[in-house]
Amino acid sequence: MGKGVKATVIGGVFAVMVGGAGYGVYTIVSAVNGDGGGGGSDAAVTKKSGPPDKEEVEKASGTFFAAWEKGQAAQAASYTNNAEGAAPLLAAYGEDARIADVEITPGTPAGTTVPFRVKATVSYDGKSEPLAYKSELTVVRGQTTGRALVDWEPSVVHPELKDGDTLVTGEAAQPPIEAVGRDGTVLTEEKYPSLGPILDTLREKYGDKAGGTPGIELTIRHAEGSAGEAGAADSTLVTLAKGKPGKLRTTLSAGVQAAAEKAVKEFAESSVVAVQPSTGEVLAVANHREDGFDAAFQGRVAPGSTMKIITAAMLIDNGVASMNGPAPCPPTATWQSQTFKNLTGMEPNEGATLANSFLRSCNTAFIKLIDEEPLTDASLTQEAQERFGLGRDDWATGVVSFDGSVPSVSGPDRAANAIGQGQVQMNPLNMASVTATAITGTFRQPYLVHPELDGRQLAQAKGLPAGTASQLKQMMRLTATQGTAAQAMSGLGGDIGAKTGSAEVDGNATSDSWFTGFRGDIAAAAMTQQGGHGGDAAGPIVAAVLRAGG
Repeated sequence: MGKGVKATVIGGVFAVMVGGAGYGVYTIVSAVNGDGGGGGSDAAVTKKSGPPDKEEVEKASGTFFAAWEKGQAAQAASYTNNAEGAAPLLAAYGEDARIADVEITPGTPAGTTVPFRVKATVSYDGKSEPLAYKSELTVVRGQTTGRALVDWEPSVVHPELKDGDTLVTGEAAQPPIEAVGRDGTVLTEEKYPSLGPILDTLREKYGDKAGGTPGIELTIRHAEGSAGEAGAADSTLVTLAKGKPGKLRTTLSAGVQAAAEKAVKEFAESSVVAVQPSTGEVLAVANHREDGFDAAFQGRVAPGSTMKIITAAMLIDNGVASMNGPAPCPPTATWQSQTFKNLTGMEPNEGATLANSFLRSCNTAFIKLIDEEPLTDASLTQEAQERFGLGRDDWATGVVSFDGSVPSVSGPDRAANAIGQGQVQMNPLNMASVTATAITGTFRQPYLVHPELDGRQLAQAKGLPAGTASQLKQMMRLTATQGTAAQAMSGLGGDIGAKTGSAEVDGNATSDSWFTGFRGDIAAAAMTQQGGHGGDAAGPIVAAVLRAGG
């Protein structure tokens, strides 16, 4: 070193003290330590604090874009606040995904967020296709270095990427499928948007059984789930060479599916499922959610008073009550120190029958009855599992689904479970099946693809005694014509029945709306986070689906 220069290592950081008259300046040369990296002129900086300013945002994003365009994965990663996490995905972009000729056009920053467009070319085995999409990034202040850095998220590279995902171009893992409904109608994501994730899953699971041949595609290979479980099905972004699709027959009804798609669009965060009670075949599944989650099949939330179908069955099966027997509806009911109330405005009725308390959805009537002999903490769980086939993790619908959960509990949650709160978890698939079992007396596990295709075994349960099913069906009829479901079900002809519900969910300002019903040989259930009573939001969805079912 030259005269007047002293060097030392302070806390693992190389510090240089420049001596000389009038100088006492320290310049800190920072290493890559979780705040990205990158050498060059940015290696020696004065540490700043506070949000990055406009100039820093433009410079940080610009240097990142420039390195990305040139395919310099390590360099681009060094301009992020997680170089170790960013580098593999940025490298895969050019190497595994075969994406080249990248042109990035930044838009006008909004604060520290920069929108941008990507144009590129995907090439494989002599075949090329254009790739174009929009994304955005945010520039943040590095906690250690004070540098302005790109806040790393996989979605920066492509908006559909999540943690652990990667991009791959090559021969598709599975041949494409042409999914058709029960009447032979071709089912596409373009026509039936809710089916997109389901069609991807069907392709992954049955593509090699449907007789097709794979094509060449740019796909998102999704990360594995928890405990090594398979993640979501691969998503195709660009098709370079089409494969030959195999035909896969599903149980879906094109007409009912179309009605379900239209109905859920009317309410935010809503889902619906329709099944055929006589067979268990799924006729429709639709979701309208910002997150794209298949809540219809995989949701795990409290079902509110639609749970009273199972609770009523438990009371009847155990000789505690009958449809025309007493089930008083007082203003409040206390169970092990917790007080339960009814919906605002509900008139108490000390002389109510079970049918009357069911059609009005009186909480206190059901709370009062669950203390009767011979009921125990396990009675509701046994009813759900043995009669309705729920909560045993053995449904084989053909795609990923949740079978419901009705745990055996003591304390206040035993009472809460009976009215669809507490620890009970369901989804529209489960509740459509509950209605199908209730009105036929027979549990037929719902399925979307016939089990003969892959030899899978459908779940079994013993179902309900004929007398119990007859009473449940009549109580649901009364609810649809005289009770809380009457407004939503008005105008529907034929043999109809229903049950409403609303469920309070922690952290949500309004309750979830639930509704399940039947008309002839179709049963449907819906839930929406729109709020309000079951008949207000979920009710119209179910009614529209039942109407389409004929």
